[in-house]
Amino acid sequence: MSKSGWIILDKDTGVFSRTAGGRVARMFGTKKFGHIGTLDPMATGVLPIAIGDATKMIPFVEEHNASVKEYLFSCQFGFETDTLDITGTEIVRNDIVPSESDVSSALSQLVGDIMQTPPIYSAVHVNGRRAHEIARSGKSIEIPPRPVHIYSLEFLGRDGTSWHFRTRCSRGTYVRSIARDIATICGAYATVDMIRRTLTNGFDIKNAVKLDFLENLVNNNGGLDEFLRPIDFGLGDIPVLNLSDKDAYFYRNGGFVKTDAPVGVYRVYNDKTFIGIGTISDGLLHPKRTI
Repeated sequence: MSKSGWIILDKDTGVFSRTAGGRVARMFGTKKFGHIGTLDPMATGVLPIAIGDATKMIPFVEEHNASVKEYLFSCQFGFETDTLDITGTEIVRNDIVPSESDVSSALSQLVGDIMQTPPIYSAVHVNGRRAHEIARSGKSIEIPPRPVHIYSLEFLGRDGTSWHFRTRCSRGTYVRSIARDIATICGAYATVDMIRRTLTNGFDIKNAVKLDFLENLVNNNGGLDEFLRPIDFGLGDIPVLNLSDKDAYFYRNGGFVKTDAPVGVYRVYNDKTFIGIGTISDGLLHPKRTI
């Protein structure tokens, strides 16, 4: 029997986000899955994967849970690739390595509300197509800058030629673009050689599990239930509304339920059982997503 819920995956490098989601879904006997926030194949870290009915909750988690994302990343100065990361083809080089003081000054200029241009190899839509699809077809492409918010950007130190950073940023921010912009301010070029996401929409790396670990459990007839978070996991910012058995029956069948609760979006329960997301207006609870 297929199951529903969330797996907080610690994705390995070299794996596409959708591929990882599909492998998790198969372990739980379902073809229905989705994930929050695509990670580049080279990137590692938190990838929340919804399977079964939990996929219905993705829009609500994205809208109502904290949109702050945290990344650790490192880059090398002196050259730039077409993808802005180490997997791409070098397109320009000047071998300029800025000073730590210049880098620190650049970081301060990138904190707050900024306009950021996404990489051409990205999932941004341009004229109805993904930017990376246009780039791979060999056509030239211009992506307009868009507003993002950088909550914090720290220099963590150097390790050989790699410069290490930590950032907290809004949804839609590209780490590869942050590295490029740091270098641009310093009159240099940069290419990212490591990206690790440690937080996204309230899902934390400390709760994440590796894909290989889960697959080894399955291959050895181990249980996975302890790693499957409930469908309503990640909806903590949405207030709760409990319904009686009679009202829950009407709600689950598309009926409107009278209530004195204030206008807004609610997590709806029958006793301790989560039954969906509803909205209240004009004294009525309207089903929005039912489980």
